[in-house]
Amino acid sequence: MKNIIKLFTILLLSSFVFANTKVILKTNFGDITLKLYDKKAPKTVKNFLEYVNSDFYNETIFHRVIDGFMIQGGGYDTNLKKKKTNKPIENEATNGLSNVLGTIAMARTSVINSATSQFFINVKDNTFLDHSGKSPSQYGYAVFGKVISGMAVVNRIKKTKTGKNGPFQNLPNTNIVIKKAYVLP
Repeated sequence: MKNIIKLFTILLLSSFVFANTKVILKTNFGDITLKLYDKKAPKTVKNFLEYVNSDFYNETIFHRVIDGFMIQGGGYDTNLKKKKTNKPIENEATNGLSNVLGTIAMARTSVINSATSQFFINVKDNTFLDHSGKSPSQYGYAVFGKVISGMAVVNRIKKTKTGKNGPFQNLPNTNIVIKKAYVLP
């Protein structure tokens, strides 16, 4: 009986240790709940959670919305002012996760290890963004989670009318604001 209780306790504790972290993005369009892949993308998840836990994403906008591709946010405030970020992180695009509908990945420049705070949610299967080689154009974009609730909100965002504003292409005509981002207890 003692061994059964020990085994049950170990199994129960391991379910907490290996549970995937969940984050809510409260937007002015509704809530989006994300399940993060803590084990498959540990550095990327750690980076994302540092921004979430420091309230960095609060009052930022989705500044790039392309229906049939993705919605991108996490870098600019409501006045289109770029926020100061932490140092870039290592690109974990080799983790075997794919840029499919509903997944969240880190945005980056043409430099492989340049991701900081910006992320995007795929609004269709974008497997051409997956890792396929070592060159910058083939390295891919690191998927680190997926939407588990709120795809209706994502779909509403992707249908937003967009335009150009200075350096911004595909900028929503009306701000789509992440009011608050937080980890579910």
